[in-house]
Amino acid sequence: MTEKQKARIAVLLGNFFFGTSVIAVKHISPHLVPPLALTAIRICSASFLFWSMFILNPVKTGIEKKDYLRLFLCALAGITMNQTFSVLGMAFTSPIHASLLILTTPITITILAAWFLGERLTRLKILGLLLGISGGILLVFARDVSSKTGENQSLGDMFVILGALSYSTYVISIKPLMMKYRANHILQWVFLFGMFASVPIGWKPLTTVQWASFDFLSWFCLVYVVLGGTFFAYRLMNYSINKLGAAVTGSYIYTQPFFTTIASVIILHEVLSPPKIMAAVLIMGGVFLANYKRK
Repeated sequence: MTEKQKARIAVLLGNFFFGTSVIAVKHISPHLVPPLALTAIRICSASFLFWSMFILNPVKTGIEKKDYLRLFLCALAGITMNQTFSVLGMAFTSPIHASLLILTTPITITILAAWFLGERLTRLKILGLLLGISGGILLVFARDVSSKTGENQSLGDMFVILGALSYSTYVISIKPLMMKYRANHILQWVFLFGMFASVPIGWKPLTTVQWASFDFLSWFCLVYVVLGGTFFAYRLMNYSINKLGAAVTGSYIYTQPFFTTIASVIILHEVLSPPKIMAAVLIMGGVFLANYKRK
């Protein structure tokens, strides 16, 4: 097996973990673990694992002092805000809604890159943005009668969109550092800074976690969110970026809704309604056009 084949398997596994972790979050939050508490647990545990790996295999990071402030600001956007909004969204909307709205991330990255980095907006990109935004609006305002999210579904959808926006801000802001340092070194620092910001926010909710009500499946879901949906997923995606490049790795984001939908239909018995299918076509088509490059 070649290195590229291994990398393609890695990126598929990473997106599988990201996509299916939505189901795990839905099982334990908000009724057992408040969303803000789950965010703190997720970030703190992942930070511990990343730094444990560094301690076991110490390598000089070579990070300059002037870059620590940017790392901290990136951590606020890409770790604290992204994880907080994403978990809040996953807790209050349906898994299929969440996975499709996460696809708006490449679209918001395109907008921010044009605004802050001066990247050119072609006609195809503009058409892609319009399609993706239309799909997102359709999904937010389409009532999902098959889910048990109730009146909080629209609020959950908005949280997921805010999570995508904050992560897009992180991607644009971290770009100069990704060109200077190893991805693993950046991860350990942004998760550490993200932990310092998330613990104060999640401290009070942590005291209300219903630990006594946890059964085996609940513990499995919590461990899965931390290990699968965070630690392993980030490691696998970084490996893929190193071997395939960011553009190819990013294109595999299309597989997340597929994994989430299959798991949701089988485990949660969600229904694929016509508005969901139409929104999926609009969003996926928009992402494709916004990132299409003529040869």
